[in-house]
Amino acid sequence: MSAYGHHMEQEYSAQSLSSREGSERASSYVMESGFYMSSFATTIFIASLVTVGLLFITLLIALTVMLQSCESKSRGAVEAQKGSYDSNYCHLFSLHKELNNFEADQFPSVCRVVALQYIKEGQYARDLNSTMWMIEDYFGSITPQHDGDVVLMDVDDILSSDPQYSNVSMHRYDHYGCSDCVEEAKHLKHMLILRLYMKLHANGWPLILLSRKPETHRNTSVEYLVTAGFTAWSSLILSRSEAELHMDSSDYFSRRRATMQREGFRIMSIISSHMDALRGPLLGKRIFKLPNPLYHNLEHQIEDTHTPK
Repeated sequence: MSAYGHHMEQEYSAQSLSSREGSERASSYVMESGFYMSSFATTIFIASLVTVGLLFITLLIALTVMLQSCESKSRGAVEAQKGSYDSNYCHLFSLHKELNNFEADQFPSVCRVVALQYIKEGQYARDLNSTMWMIEDYFGSITPQHDGDVVLMDVDDILSSDPQYSNVSMHRYDHYGCSDCVEEAKHLKHMLILRLYMKLHANGWPLILLSRKPETHRNTSVEYLVTAGFTAWSSLILSRSEAELHMDSSDYFSRRRATMQREGFRIMSIISSHMDALRGPLLGKRIFKLPNPLYHNLEHQIEDTHTPK
């Protein structure tokens, strides 16, 4: 080979080597500066991002539901606490009302709602049944020992069901969502008192009935009691005559009990849902207070609620 040819071959080899080195450097640069993923890896990566996003959204929803639940429970606890406070307050007020003969307009309006709830939630029925069981259990263990042994029963809870005395329409209870529960409570009370009356009569107890109805209503009261199933009583004591209208009912009943004692009667027990019949002297060996769901006179309370001030 000539010197010129040898020189050209060396130049060509040098250029080829330089080109190859440049290409390798470029390739190395692309590999170092870029990040390549297969389609499968890309799919996995995107799916992971979506899963994390869904988990985050689910966590936010769960936290929101938990916060709402806690808020609802807290609100319910506050309302239950308030309801319990109202019930306790009205119970205490009822006792003081009966002891002091408060009038209907002195009764707090919130207690009218509580009184209806007492019926609607079934507590009155449970209390009435329990009280009746205690009375029947007591009289199941004793019998009349003397001719003058008597039991006094307040029948105004029965006479109040008489349309002549109950002049309140049931639609007045609709405002409280209790249009039927009051009538059901009255019916239950009527049936249980009648059952007790018949048991005492069957066991030989003379029964004297007490009522606050005026003497002028004697005939209608007797007629209604007989129709309702109350018969064969020893005596029916109605309320004050015209000359005694100014007298407190508790004092009046105390005087009548004193009169009965002078006449030779021995009071063994008094059964009533009203405190005025259970106060004073000569109450006998055992007194029974029937539960009173209406606290005072619910008909008058409901009427006052719907009367414009």
